[in-house]
Amino acid sequence: MTLAVGHITYANCVPFFHYLAEVGFRGRIVEGVPAELNRLLSTGAIDVSPSSSFEYACRWQDYLLLPGHSISSCGPVRSVLLFAARPIEELEGAEIALTGESATSVNLLHILLGEFYGFRKVTYRVPERPVEALIAEGVPALLIGDRALRAALGATGKVYDLGELWYRFTGLPFVFALWILCREAAQTKQQEVTALLRQLTASRSRAFASLETVAAATPERQWMGEPGLVAYWRCMSYELDERHLAGLRHFFTLAVKYGLLKAQPEIRFFAG
Repeated sequence: MTLAVGHITYANCVPFFHYLAEVGFRGRIVEGVPAELNRLLSTGAIDVSPSSSFEYACRWQDYLLLPGHSISSCGPVRSVLLFAARPIEELEGAEIALTGESATSVNLLHILLGEFYGFRKVTYRVPERPVEALIAEGVPALLIGDRALRAALGATGKVYDLGELWYRFTGLPFVFALWILCREAAQTKQQEVTALLRQLTASRSRAFASLETVAAATPERQWMGEPGLVAYWRCMSYELDERHLAGLRHFFTLAVKYGLLKAQPEIRFFAG
């Protein structure tokens, strides 16, 4: 049976996917931004994907997690950024523009401003105009992924890295994305999922053994530069160990506290 695998079209996913076909993957790849892949996962249109950790929390009864893999940061993440014309301490009462591409980053921002800065009057909206244009006008805004990386290159105001803020306040990694598996696929495509788990490990290991080679073949090198891509991948964390899980649980606990989740989700893994 063919496995349908989501692929977030951001540079941070390259280490998972660059060598995936070469290490034996023969399934179907479906590309999209996190919000799109969340929707496809929730409807069963794809079987498995690196997708928003908040998506897992919202529908954990329908999902399992692939062990050992995530898209996380233990400090700066460089691609989940709050842009502002004034210091973050002065944003109480502000309206912050969002791209609408990721539930995890939006809720992380909500928690950071509420829990650690004590803000209660910040509002959020997805504008009709491009967020980049609003940033140029001094409007506070959240960008993620490659758009955040691009915007940071020419930023003239304040830029706050949400991964860095989380680590500063909690001392824990922040898990932006998990490898989420539909429970139905875990039952009907068990052999394919078991093979994918091995292939992800092999692809990621091979990529980190040759990051310069991978960067030379990655389109984003045209505006990030090959050394910039390598540095970006090295600042990310692609593991999912006990410290990552502690950070994930803490995020979920705070999401419940702020009414972003109804209840604390259970963390359940695919066992093969």
